[in-house]
Amino acid sequence: MPQYDMSLAQLREYRSTATLPHDFDDFWNVTLAEARTLAMPARFELVDVGLRLVEVYDVTFSGFGGHPIRGWFILPRRRDAELACVVKFIGYGGGRGFPHEHLMWPTAGYALLVMDTRGQGSSWSKGDTPDPVGSDPALPGFMTRGILDPETYYYRRVFTDAVRAIETAAQHPAVDPGRIAVVGGSQGGGISLAAAGLDRRVRAAMPDVPFLCDFPRAVTFTPRDPFPEISRFLAVHRDKVERVFRTLAYFDGVNFAARSSAAALFSVGLMDTICPPSTVFAAFNAFAGADKTLNEYGFNDHEGGGAFQERAQVDWLGERF
Repeated sequence: MPQYDMSLAQLREYRSTATLPHDFDDFWNVTLAEARTLAMPARFELVDVGLRLVEVYDVTFSGFGGHPIRGWFILPRRRDAELACVVKFIGYGGGRGFPHEHLMWPTAGYALLVMDTRGQGSSWSKGDTPDPVGSDPALPGFMTRGILDPETYYYRRVFTDAVRAIETAAQHPAVDPGRIAVVGGSQGGGISLAAAGLDRRVRAAMPDVPFLCDFPRAVTFTPRDPFPEISRFLAVHRDKVERVFRTLAYFDGVNFAARSSAAALFSVGLMDTICPPSTVFAAFNAFAGADKTLNEYGFNDHEGGGAFQERAQVDWLGERF
């Protein structure tokens, strides 16, 4: 796949046309407050999965609507003090999988909370958290579930779950609540941007080839799913275009990026056909934190930097925490 988006010089200057709803902050403040009123104490169940150098806990915490959200909480077995904690979010269609799939951060000396994504986990990695909320007619996938109203949109629930995951991690006695980082690739990168914009406890964000950014461009420009789920929906619901983009403005990574003061390490694949480079640059260029870096991988598609980026993340976070 060749580089098909803007030139690199244009990308570095690009700004999204995404609009900020006048009640954006009120919408999210009310949403999160409602979730907190319904929250029950998190449960951490120690499980033996044969990993001798780490402790693994099967976690259940309250997310949006008080719904139970599953996760893994993994700690280095040898520790002398409270640990910095990484909260990890999963890519589109995947679930929390198995604990042995998430050992990089615990072996680097961090606590790790892996959030299962409600309703997902059957495409490439297994999940265990149902989404009990229905929606109006929607295209197969998750991008159009409840898309006609911000109150009912699927990602309202997911982003609320993400903030509740951070709150759950911060309250654990093994965690230093002043050193919380978020990380994720693709959808997980988009969720990490939302979490960093909604929760001031996030001191460092590592969105890797982030999805869910710059909807006005992405929906009309991206050649591969999941963004085209929305364009196919609109091809049928021709009279709903304005309503759909009004909803999406409350969930655009660009708007969350503009509200975060955390340090940030982004990555982008300049041949990415799932999250086009311009959409990633849109979020990066809007990011409000002064300490921000974007690693560019000129010959990579949606895999981005892969192990190279993971190595960079460990070094980068170690310098800050």
